[in-house]
Amino acid sequence: MKIYKSIMSLFLSCILLACSLMPAFAQGEQMPVEIKAKAAVLMDVSSGKVLLKYNENQKLYPASVTKIMPLLLITEAIDAGKIALSDTVTVSASAASKGGSQIWLKEGEQMSVDDLLKATAVYSANDACSALGEYLAGSDAAFVDMLNEKAAQLGMKNTHFENCTGLDDTTENHLTTALDVAIMSRELLKHELIINYTTIWMDSLRDGQTELVNTNKLVRFYEGTTGLKTGTTSKAGCCVSASAERDGTHLIAVVMGSENSTDRFETAKALLNWGFANYTSFTPKIEASAIPQVGVINGVEEKITPSIPQTQAILIEKGKEGEIKQTIDLAVDVAAPVEKGQVLGTVRFTLGDETVGEYKLTAPEAVGELTFKIVLMRIFSVLA
Repeated sequence: MKIYKSIMSLFLSCILLACSLMPAFAQGEQMPVEIKAKAAVLMDVSSGKVLLKYNENQKLYPASVTKIMPLLLITEAIDAGKIALSDTVTVSASAASKGGSQIWLKEGEQMSVDDLLKATAVYSANDACSALGEYLAGSDAAFVDMLNEKAAQLGMKNTHFENCTGLDDTTENHLTTALDVAIMSRELLKHELIINYTTIWMDSLRDGQTELVNTNKLVRFYEGTTGLKTGTTSKAGCCVSASAERDGTHLIAVVMGSENSTDRFETAKALLNWGFANYTSFTPKIEASAIPQVGVINGVEEKITPSIPQTQAILIEKGKEGEIKQTIDLAVDVAAPVEKGQVLGTVRFTLGDETVGEYKLTAPEAVGELTFKIVLMRIFSVLA
């Protein structure tokens, strides 16, 4: 018996030792695609649902993938009317001095927001990005503060920006994660304007004197690509936030820390291919015939027919469309007065134990309270 216990104790110790030596992602064999990177995330743009993840919270250098956040702030400002694409920006000495990828801006040179945005999104120009940031925020430092404030607002808990370009030669704390990159990428894609730039393969500036070729090769070679941004430095390795849309399904594949550019793009394509092969966008339909009228207690109208809302597409696994169930939770009666838009109930769509959609059933119009005066008026109208 003692020998048996000793053997079992030794066996358990070996198992614990083996587990402690496993890599951070012990489920590597369970990943349906090969991840040639330090971290990766596949996210649905519509819902923000993470479909695949690998070391998604590991803090890493993002290189020029950083520029997704500046692009977000600039497009937000344009959509809000704070700045315009036609605005002219005068380049500062600071912006003109940025190294790395650039369009060789000169101090005092003037260029439109439109052209600077194009240079940033397509060519990853550090000088153009800095010029836009200074124009929006007033200074480079103020713009970096805006980047970090926006990151906090979006819940990017593991992100800290030290500049707007992603240059990391002199920084140790300019860090983010694959998950946080996916979050800000999804937010950027809410602004349709950006796709006008991130889908450009080749263009030019300065009346054709400055050629631009997109650093994101997927724009040319992957069907449905909508963007988004690449990044490469010796510290960061090769990174990309790649987005693509097919048949109403819009996905983001974030890849960080690949050893080379080929691995970066092949991993992104593998993630996207898996997503498109296994998921589909499905728009559930509310069955109007299953929604009864709601009684109005002491109202000028006895009943009210709930307004049926427009449903949105949801991402589900392919082949499970028929498994979605509709549940209606509706009041039998409500007391007058009833306000227009007042919530009368809900319609919930579920797939297994997961709620995949929930919509409010509301009053299409106001229903006043039945008063003694209204009753008398109705009596007189009948007698007349």
